[in-house]
Amino acid sequence: MLAVIQSIENGGAYEARFERVLGHSVASVWAMLTDNGQLAKWFPELSVDDLRVGGAFKFDMGGGNAERMEILALEPLAVLAYTWAEDRVRFELAETPEGCRLALIERIAQITDHTPRDLAGWHVCLDVIAALLDGRTVESRKAAWEKEYEAYKELIERVRAGSDE
Repeated sequence: MLAVIQSIENGGAYEARFERVLGHSVASVWAMLTDNGQLAKWFPELSVDDLRVGGAFKFDMGGGNAERMEILALEPLAVLAYTWAEDRVRFELAETPEGCRLALIERIAQITDHTPRDLAGWHVCLDVIAALLDGRTVESRKAAWEKEYEAYKELIERVRAGSDE
């Protein structure tokens, strides 16, 4: 299911919301988001540098360059939020009868031509987390991303046209 995208500021920012219900404990899902060993399995460029509010994640840009992403909110087993360039990423976890509801909310400061790429990336990342927790693999992340990218390009075109906010 595609993210839901809506305007959150008049003429300004947007919010993209992804949700997955996973048949695993909140603790298992939390580990996927905060344990460097687990993070490396689904987002190898991302690592926890200092897991606390005011601490940071690091995004390896390659060539020895890393971008620091400040942790804005941290409630163990429930909420993790950090900066993502000009945007903000927030994960919310809640126990459900099935296991865990994982929500990813990205506050997008401005929609650009790169936005569908990022949204497709998050979509596939969440699918990979689910697969890893289930003991499965995603055969081709690139093929999965390409499929989702086309869908998000169309969605963003509708959002820009004002018909899907």
